[in-house]
Amino acid sequence: MINQINKYIIIFICSILLSACNKNIVYSKYITFKDNEWFAKDKAVFDVEITDNTNLNDISLMIRHADSYPFSNIFLFVTTKYPDGKMLTDTMEVVLANNKGEWQGSGAGDIFDLTVPIKKNVKFPQTGKYQFIFEQGMRQDPLQMMMDFGFEIKKSAN
Repeated sequence: MINQINKYIIIFICSILLSACNKNIVYSKYITFKDNEWFAKDKAVFDVEITDNTNLNDISLMIRHADSYPFSNIFLFVTTKYPDGKMLTDTMEVVLANNKGEWQGSGAGDIFDLTVPIKKNVKFPQTGKYQFIFEQGMRQDPLQMMMDFGFEIKKSAN
């Protein structure tokens, strides 16, 4: 009986701690690629509902790839759709390895995770539904050994 109560107390405390850690996260999601292949036609789409356009936010990408990923970078085509229908498209490069060929981010075995801050202290101009669309822009199609791609918005620490 006491062990059962202790178990519930530990679960309750852990859930409080985990929810406290995530209170600054506005949005966070990963897309997983089947067979670790990102085809150019497979867009990573993130629909984000922004209800507060007064806070400053930090926007990051999260990339998970295998050690055998054949490039030191990835080019992305990024389209942002605003709640009023306006669309902006841009190209960006994310560097995954340094000049020595060492993977950036953290590794566990042959899997590497990299969080890339792309914008800091962003104030969304409107409330409503935003859509962020990412397409891989590499010449290889499909792009091999790309496992997951994530998008995250957090409230800025400022």
